[in-house]
Amino acid sequence: MSSVSPYRIITVCTGNICRSPMAEFMLREALSAEGLDSKVIVDSAGTTAYEVGRPIDPRAARILTSHLIKSGTHVAREWKHSWFAERDLILALDVDHYGWLREAAPDLVSRSKVRMFRSFDPDATGKHALDQGIEDPWYGGHADFENAWSLIHAAIPGIVEHVMAELASRQLGEQQVRSIP
Repeated sequence: MSSVSPYRIITVCTGNICRSPMAEFMLREALSAEGLDSKVIVDSAGTTAYEVGRPIDPRAARILTSHLIKSGTHVAREWKHSWFAERDLILALDVDHYGWLREAAPDLVSRSKVRMFRSFDPDATGKHALDQGIEDPWYGGHADFENAWSLIHAAIPGIVEHVMAELASRQLGEQQVRSIP
């Protein structure tokens, strides 16, 4: 029986009603399709308290629903500093979130957990963080939410691959510890 704790991922945007919950539910769905439900926990938060307690934006929910992903359980919440220690991967949806999280990180280990969500997108890999952001669709219309969906969707296979490698590494480490007499 494995004593390894679940791998924890959090997606972060401004108010936690559009991009980060879309990314959370889309990533959770992809990880579930790989049979990783019990090994990975995905959640989301906002860098501000603007929307705390509110549900996902109806336009974001509509996009998810059109792709058969349920999001009705979402309630917006604000980032907590303690999550730096509790999360394994902290995914910023835009450059301002990335900068905010890296600046707020209490140490180098925490700072190293912060990545741009799109840094896992093959079309954005190697680009500067300024070129990896997903603009806030809240100010726009349906096309802006579709664009956010497309950009999030493109990064998910890379994130899933990264998580699978991390889980394999953890399992190997656990096996090595158990084999020490």
